[in-house]
Amino acid sequence: MELTLSPRPIGGKIAAIASKSAAHRLMICAALSDRATKISCAETSKDVEATARVLTALGADFTYGNGAYTVYPLQLPRGDQVLDCGESGSTLRFLLPVVGALGVSATFRLHGRLAERPLSPLWEAMQAHGCCLSRPSADTVLCEGRLRGGIWEIAGNVSSQFISGLLFALPLTGEASEIVLSTPLESAGYADLTVQALRQFGVEAERTETGWRIPKGQGFRSCGRAAVEGDWSNAAFWLCAGAISAPVTVEGLSLTSAQGDRAILSVLERFGANVETGSGSVTVTPGELHAIELDARHIPDLVPPIALVAACAQGTTRIFGAERLRLKESDRLQSVADALTALGADVTITADGLLIRGGRLCGGRADICNDHRIAMMAAIAACACTQTVTLRGAEAVNKSYPRFWEDYRILTR
Repeated sequence: MELTLSPRPIGGKIAAIASKSAAHRLMICAALSDRATKISCAETSKDVEATARVLTALGADFTYGNGAYTVYPLQLPRGDQVLDCGESGSTLRFLLPVVGALGVSATFRLHGRLAERPLSPLWEAMQAHGCCLSRPSADTVLCEGRLRGGIWEIAGNVSSQFISGLLFALPLTGEASEIVLSTPLESAGYADLTVQALRQFGVEAERTETGWRIPKGQGFRSCGRAAVEGDWSNAAFWLCAGAISAPVTVEGLSLTSAQGDRAILSVLERFGANVETGSGSVTVTPGELHAIELDARHIPDLVPPIALVAACAQGTTRIFGAERLRLKESDRLQSVADALTALGADVTITADGLLIRGGRLCGGRADICNDHRIAMMAAIAACACTQTVTLRGAEAVNKSYPRFWEDYRILTR
């Protein structure tokens, strides 16, 4: 789908969508529990639907209506299933170790760039603990055997999703287990979000100096009802629009959330934007924006909207610690640089990030590279351009934010 957007201010009030990061976690815990759970989740997305689809294939049952999932847990896991992950890295990386712990054979089917995204070192760690993994084809992963507990040593700087997958799986082994990080954990907030979801469902993962300890004999127990909190990652695009265009208020955000992307508030304040917080809401208004230096190790998903703000700020912004962005839905260092350059920005790719020289955006034609965050970044950029912005592949937002274009129209009326 191709869209052409006219330059116009973005401003007003919007409700945050439900966090897909939180939804994945609550749905997995509910599917592994002892009884049904109702999960309030006002919106779904392709990634969240992928997790529901895989858990259903394994034997759980999901119904959705009136803004809530009712999850009936899997009692007897089904083996020899084909588990369609779509393009969702969370679905694959969370549920691969869970399938191993359930002891059933299953084939994961991967679409798009998901087939190219790394599974090492999780792959080697699972094979060392009882599972047999193979690639029958470029777009499938076969998991056989049964995962054992014990001591798991794994790097923390490749993907926090590997750690979350183990945190879900190890309580199912019935053994005392420990995750030992051999390198510092990046995107640590996402692991905290997983531990928070586990605790809601009666499972404790004790933090240690080097990782987590999971006591034996634990089981998932339904909390009856749970609610998916607002999504900071997608709200960040509107908050960044508030910094470069007109005041924007996003409601329904938890100011104490474990989501690491809550850091967008401090980043925007460093740029010089004005940030005000209320009870469950955040308002950002433009200020005199200036360049910053930013270590993106723990907030890689924020790089696209932050890069846009940098393109509108005075001076040269340096973003570093972001090499993992090359392994996202697109090579996100390249796709951010290409899209912003196409709109008139001055962007240089470095070994682990971007150098962005602030100036004036003129508009143009941006290739979205089938990446939802590039689509949202380019759309928000239109408010700072002097000419129209044309997006090829605007439907990519459906991966995480299907109502994005509806909200865009609300804020540009």
